[in-house]
Amino acid sequence: MNTNIVVAIDGYSSCGKSTLAKALSKKLHFIYVDSGAMYRAVALYFLRNSVNMDSHEEIAQALKNIHLSFHSRDYQTHITLNGEEVSEEIRQMPVSEKVSTVAALHEVRVEMVKQQQRMGKSSNIVMDGRDIGTAVFPHAQVKIFMTADPKIRAERRFKELAPKNPDLTLEEVFESLAHRDYQDTTRAESPLVRADDAIILDNTELTPDEQLQFVLDKVLPFVEQAK
Repeated sequence: MNTNIVVAIDGYSSCGKSTLAKALSKKLHFIYVDSGAMYRAVALYFLRNSVNMDSHEEIAQALKNIHLSFHSRDYQTHITLNGEEVSEEIRQMPVSEKVSTVAALHEVRVEMVKQQQRMGKSSNIVMDGRDIGTAVFPHAQVKIFMTADPKIRAERRFKELAPKNPDLTLEEVFESLAHRDYQDTTRAESPLVRADDAIILDNTELTPDEQLQFVLDKVLPFVEQAK
């Protein structure tokens, strides 16, 4: 039986899941696994190689050619796609607009979940995504479901993207997030839903330090038990 501690953080796009997960993993010295980055990297590969997402054969072949890995540098987690650092490119709008469609593909989810579950068997981990507490680690010791006011989420995302996308508007970001929410919550394959035993974290009015302490209070009892 796996005795490693798993913290599953799910929730809507641009709620700060990765910010929280990174801070939590650093504080606890856990491994941080950014599942969203994995799907974004797959989406980037599909875009670059014009993979026909209606073709099961093309999808299967593409997945055989995709090799993902994580590495840490300057206390930050970076992802490589076939040996290439793509941490910044996968956050751009073309990938953001495509990732929900890619992530909804059965073949993609099966492959990514396999990789994620292998990671959870080898270390104490913090993993964020949309189906971590429901599909990937249904028996995770701590499950967090993050949410925030849609307008606040759009403003946060806009501030992140605007410096490198001068023509981008707040309205475009808001509409993109709304479309992403719809895709994530209505897709047939592992839709975004809150696990029955997940703790809701609405961070609309919370600072990063406040939300980190909120989750630490939930996780630390399990850390103490494991000692």
